[in-house]
Amino acid sequence: VFKAGVAVPDEDAAQLYIPEGCTYDDVFSDLIRKGCLLYPETFDHLAHKMHYDRHVHPGKYTLTEGMSNRELLLMLRSGRQTPVRITWHHLRSVARLAGLVSRKLACDSLTLDSLLRDEAFLATLDQTPQTALSLFIPNTYQFDWNTSAEGCVRRMVAEYRNFWTAERETARTARHLSQTDVIVLASIVEEETNDKADRYTVAGVYLNRLSRGMPLQADPTVRYALGDFTVRRILTEYLSIDSPYNTYKRAGLPPGPICTPSPESIDAVLFAPDHRYLYFCTAPDLKSLRFASTLQEHNRNAAAYRRELDRRRIFK
Repeated sequence: VFKAGVAVPDEDAAQLYIPEGCTYDDVFSDLIRKGCLLYPETFDHLAHKMHYDRHVHPGKYTLTEGMSNRELLLMLRSGRQTPVRITWHHLRSVARLAGLVSRKLACDSLTLDSLLRDEAFLATLDQTPQTALSLFIPNTYQFDWNTSAEGCVRRMVAEYRNFWTAERETARTARHLSQTDVIVLASIVEEETNDKADRYTVAGVYLNRLSRGMPLQADPTVRYALGDFTVRRILTEYLSIDSPYNTYKRAGLPPGPICTPSPESIDAVLFAPDHRYLYFCTAPDLKSLRFASTLQEHNRNAAAYRRELDRRRIFK
């Protein structure tokens, strides 16, 4: 009973996946197929003696070379799964999120995608199909492999609520923004710059524009409306696209986030410094940003940026 009874002939064999609805015979057959049982008859006898046939738990389990049959059966019978780690950041659509999760967990991508577009279900979470992505704060999370689509969403709701600490809530309330407003604005900030220091200044620009009733005129929202984030030059013709995400035509915030913003971008919105900037554009080095408090100054900066694009023959 306590001697080695388990072999791990290759890396694939080390992971045992037991889907929902599996029977003991299914598990037993899979272990044999993978070549993991040194003494199948002994394992089968002990499994029935330990009543594992009545206590089959779905999940992902890690087998180690030299485990005894008893150790393996105790792990399986107790449902002691190996957690699955999933990391996401900067996702731009529910479809991308659902695809990522389904590659790691047993839940189907179409099921998760449909759930995150289900108005009735999302209403119970105070979300809409446009805002559902805001629940998924970028980080690394651990799940049971057999977590359902609904279980995944509800887990992220719990993580989302934990994210909103008292300090963040105080800052949010002071800005008179909802949690979703903060996430939406942070998603725009996220797309504007990779420089963590600049994010705070950029966030301040947009907050200043919102407080003055000015349109955001955020280029990333136009790219989102176009469905093409490879566009480097926002042409005049793009600014007339009819979309609720076109912040050149529509005042205020778009109806949902254009990506999953990082915690740093969210905090940039919450804790942006006070300043008088109302404009910014990319500098001629095409890396840094130039900020301006007057339209005249901004127009000079923008002209320098366009000249550099022309020089480098970047026309779209």
